[in-house]
Amino acid sequence: MKPRLLVTSLLVLGLAACGSTPESTQTSTPPSSDLSSVKKDDALAALLPPEIASAGTLKVGSNIQNPPNNFYDQDGKTPMGSEVDLIKAIAARLGLKAEHSDMAFSSLITSLETGRVDVTMAAMNDTAERQQKIDFVDYFTSGITIMVQKGNPQGVKSVEDLCGKGIAVNLGSSQEQFGKEQSQKCLAAGKPEVTLSVTDSDTGNQNQLRTGRVAAILNDLPTAVYVAKTAGDGQYFEVVPLAPINGGPYGIGVAKKNAKLSEAIKGALQSLIDDGTYDKIVTTWDIKQGAITKAAINGK
Repeated sequence: MKPRLLVTSLLVLGLAACGSTPESTQTSTPPSSDLSSVKKDDALAALLPPEIASAGTLKVGSNIQNPPNNFYDQDGKTPMGSEVDLIKAIAARLGLKAEHSDMAFSSLITSLETGRVDVTMAAMNDTAERQQKIDFVDYFTSGITIMVQKGNPQGVKSVEDLCGKGIAVNLGSSQEQFGKEQSQKCLAAGKPEVTLSVTDSDTGNQNQLRTGRVAAILNDLPTAVYVAKTAGDGQYFEVVPLAPINGGPYGIGVAKKNAKLSEAIKGALQSLIDDGTYDKIVTTWDIKQGAITKAAINGK
């Protein structure tokens, strides 16, 4: 009999509708990057598909709950973060204005394929599997990390220590896939399987960890480091000191039929790397450890 992976789907939106809103763990944020010096490059703008150029807007699909990459300012309405700054700069270089739509991470690729948005940017890993559906303009390098309660009360010091424990991940993420794979490895080694709590809410996952409902959160490096530093003034969480797992690039998602847009974004990104704007953004958000020096499409 094939072992069954335990997956708990938490209906976060349903809980919110019933009046239960997860407590925010965010306590402080840095200012957004100063992008006033970013000007339009006519040669790069000429690469844009005519319908996007004439609209003057780059429609961006994102999952706005993932600091420092993307999250809402204190007004609860204004997107901010490293990815927000970067896509604004890319859009400005192309003579466009970035317009964000907040949606579930699991619906991003579908929204791109149906034309609801022009691009996606939500700390999405550029993987061979996803490249079967969409193209990626790579803009950052990251990997999976393990975040635990401050003091690590359950003693999670390695990937193997996840066996038999509850782990929170985001629906449709690379972390969810890794959690499933690790659970199978646990079983193959004669150990208890991993119990995955799969949600569409980073804040909900953090509340699960704070209250001990899970032993750890699997998240990307920038997010885990940022949350561990800022939540409860650094008193709630810590990152297990391991090398990032399954390291790879984040990519701006673009529909395969929109190859011209991919080239325009790649060119704009490279120009921002070359003129120092990119470095300014990653420095502002303290994520230089994942900075790139060359823009690429699908890793090439």
